[in-house]
Formats: sequence, structure tokens, C-alpha cells
Amino acid sequence: MSDYIPQVDDYVRWTRKNGSVDEGWVYFKCDETISIEVGVKDKPKCQYTKNEKHKKIHILVCCQSFLWNELEYVKNRRENHFTEYKSQTDRYLDIQ
Repeated sequence: MSDYIPQVDDYVRWTRKNGSVDEGWVYFKCDETISIEVGVKDKPKCQYTKNEKHKKIHILVCCQSFLWNELEYVKNRRENHFTEYKSQTDRYLDIQ
């Protein structure tokens, strides 16, 4: 059992008991849950999205706090050496 407590901008790998694995950046955190960004894609260009300031769809999975022991910390992006940004201000690019 891990004592790891996830933080926003940590990159984590979540291996569930059934063997499925998700990994990505911690996007949101509160006492009860985190959301992990597992993908990003462009919004479709159509009449409904043409005036929106947010141009990306963020694919998130939720992980409840009682499951945080299944998370593996990989790295974080709080360091100052990242210089490129994603579609949202103050959010770093995913490392490929």
C-alpha cells in the first residue's frame, strides 16, 4: 500500500485490480477525488464551437481517494524547464 498523495501536475499511472491501466496528468484534486487527463483532442470545427475560447476536449478519468493506493507516481511538470503550453493558459504541453 502506497502513502503517495497525488498533486495537480503529477504524471501518474493507475493500475487497477482488473489489470487495466490509465496514465496521464493529474488535472484536478480535492479531498475525495482526482481527475487524470488521459487524452486531449481538438474540438470539431462547426457552428457550435466556432466562437468558443477553449479549442480542446480533455478526456478525464476520476479516481476516488480510497483508490489512490493504486496510483504510481511517474514525474511532475512543476519544474521551470517547460516552455510550451497547451490550449489553456498556465497548462503545460503533454510530454510525448
